[in-house]
Amino acid sequence: MTFQPLVPFSGAAGYAFLERTRERQLETFQQSASVQRNVDAFRDRIAGITSAEALVKDYQLLQVTLGAFGLDEDINNKFLIQKVLSSNTADPEALTSRLADKRYETMAKAFGFGDVLGPRVGLPGFADRIVEAYTTRQFEIAVGEQDQTMRLAMGLERELGQIIDKGASPDATWFNVMANKPLRQVFETALGLPQSFGALDLDRQLEGFRAKAQSAFGVSEIADFADPERQEELRRLFLVRAQVANGLSGPATPASTALTLLTNGSQGF
Repeated sequence: MTFQPLVPFSGAAGYAFLERTRERQLETFQQSASVQRNVDAFRDRIAGITSAEALVKDYQLLQVTLGAFGLDEDINNKFLIQKVLSSNTADPEALTSRLADKRYETMAKAFGFGDVLGPRVGLPGFADRIVEAYTTRQFEIAVGEQDQTMRLAMGLERELGQIIDKGASPDATWFNVMANKPLRQVFETALGLPQSFGALDLDRQLEGFRAKAQSAFGVSEIADFADPERQEELRRLFLVRAQVANGLSGPATPASTALTLLTNGSQGF
């Protein structure tokens, strides 16, 4: 039987419960049969994989690889994944450099099949790092099947950290957030942006994100969200707005009252 994470509440209360029980629930999830089979296969076979082509031909290894980087939906797009994993990530003209979604570049760098020094799959600790990333993300997916909002909230720190750590220019960092579907959804929801916002010109979107962030958090750059307190403000506002949008706001609370005032006073795009 597949383990299903327990998510008894929505909103901030649900997230607080998950934080308290995450370690125990994750441990139980990792012991489920389907996860254990993939993990065991990866540990047993990955060191012997010498090319991107060999990796994409092994369905179990490909599942773990894509799952570790949040790219599960690409499981049937083997041609693209082979091209990505074969890329020389030091080449500014490589495919990974041209893709807006930088998760592909991160994956290619981790495996190194196309890099000068060759694949890293046999290095000490490699399998452990990929397996940890895989099981963590698969647990978040399982949580998302109960409550997608919780999944996005759980991955916020990691997704933001990976983009901020790249040290790109302020504009490029915002564009990387905009290209990252989970992060974009968090920011759009937290900032109260309408669905039509994504149809605007990219430069106009950039202006809009900055203006809304400045209004809501007093900062306009993604690097400012490296501050744990400000990141928590972002998560909290996302959870409250998502709860209201889903019609689960329940009785009035200080948070929901503040959100109503904020919404009534904001200007739409």
